[in-house]
Amino acid sequence: MTGSIRGVVTVVGRILLGAIFLMAAVGHDIPNFNQTTEMLEKAGVPYPAVLLAGAIVFLIVGSLSVILGYKANYGATLLLVFLVLATYYFHAFWKETGQAQQQQMINFTKNVALMGAMLFIMSNGSGPMSLDCRVKRMPGS
Repeated sequence: MTGSIRGVVTVVGRILLGAIFLMAAVGHDIPNFNQTTEMLEKAGVPYPAVLLAGAIVFLIVGSLSVILGYKANYGATLLLVFLVLATYYFHAFWKETGQAQQQQMINFTKNVALMGAMLFIMSNGSGPMSLDCRVKRMPGS
């Protein structure tokens, strides 16, 4: 893949990946804060309102970092922490049976794949068309 095509594909990939998390925070968690807090409480999450506020910050900061390619390894780390906790509390397929177990297994494996994407960003960076790359090319950096 040529450099310019690789750069464009990487940007599109970062946008698609980050959009999942940004939309979750802005489209669901913030407007439904009270209902989501109740759901967290029922799932046994300690300090649900505090941790939901923290999760929203992780989702917004992490997704924008990945999308923009600015300190994307840190943004991916925030999203990885979110994914590990959300997967444990909400996709515990081992606690379910039948159709519910199957559905939670699907959600669990999707989140594991997203964890892999975060690890990939953490180890490989945000690509050639990123703010990180632009900052590195600036004189005096």
